[in-house]
Amino acid sequence: MNQVIDNHGRPINYLRLAVTDRCNLRCFYCMPEEGIKYVPKPHLLTWEEMERVIRILVRMGVDKVRITGGEPFVRRGIMEFLEELSQIEGLQQINITTNGVLTAPLVPDLKRIGIKSVNLSLDSLDRQRFFDITRRDEFPNVWQTFEALQAHNISTKINTVVMSGKNTDDIIPMAELTRHSPVSVRFIEEMPFNGDGAHEYQEFWNYRRILDELKKAYPGIYKLPDPPASTSYNYQIPGHQGTIGIIAAFSRTFCGTCNRLRLTPQGQFRTCLYDDGVFNIRDLIRQGLNDETLQTYIYEALQNRAKDGFEAEARRKVGVVSESMSTIGG
Repeated sequence: MNQVIDNHGRPINYLRLAVTDRCNLRCFYCMPEEGIKYVPKPHLLTWEEMERVIRILVRMGVDKVRITGGEPFVRRGIMEFLEELSQIEGLQQINITTNGVLTAPLVPDLKRIGIKSVNLSLDSLDRQRFFDITRRDEFPNVWQTFEALQAHNISTKINTVVMSGKNTDDIIPMAELTRHSPVSVRFIEEMPFNGDGAHEYQEFWNYRRILDELKKAYPGIYKLPDPPASTSYNYQIPGHQGTIGIIAAFSRTFCGTCNRLRLTPQGQFRTCLYDDGVFNIRDLIRQGLNDETLQTYIYEALQNRAKDGFEAEARRKVGVVSESMSTIGG
């Protein structure tokens, strides 16, 4: 089949696959301190089911998969799964989002498998602030992962959620990482996916305010061209090796070029981060449906896709956005 186009004329070539809802951190903006009620293992997609879905999507034009979670490296069998994915003809990129706690020893194998890029979630370079945000004292392990990725020349993006009263003092230190390292530091607007819907924004830092903060420290910062379907506005600080990105995740200014699908660990197929699932592909697989029928379900969902995150949120069947990002796929 040729490249699938949705009902708004957007080519779909990118899947974000959450392989688990479990995580070894407790970031307050992602889940409550006591954690969330995890999905029982039999309710999760198996590795074989996930591989089957990816093969179907590749035939429909998807050529990029991002493996995420929860924290993908807490699920047993992840490295073998990545090996299998690397053999799928037509799948051009396998990228990973990780919190870095368990990742450093695996970096050489990730390089060997052919992982193109890693997004490293890191909200502070200060060990105490890192602990305050994540509720875990794991900063040294995360930093080892950063150093290992640089040593093995794996393209690295650092994802930093900007939170009032928590880590706004880290904006400039994080930007300074781009001075001597060819990394992309991406500042992300905080979103309401913390597992209980109760978080209040004391003082919302939107993408314009984040940019103003950077301009104060770096008056020469300038805009770069944004790649097709980019979620970030991209910038360069003169003399720095790396780049800066700002993601308007809550303002949702990038929906018009969205090329992404999401698949949750329990098989919910999402055509937008802000919807609550359009069908469950796990259930369809376990009913014995063949690949052609599964492909029809996917195609029909893409022909009824919301034009943006606001429309997707309005269509939700179960009220306001309150899920943990860990259950959706960060």
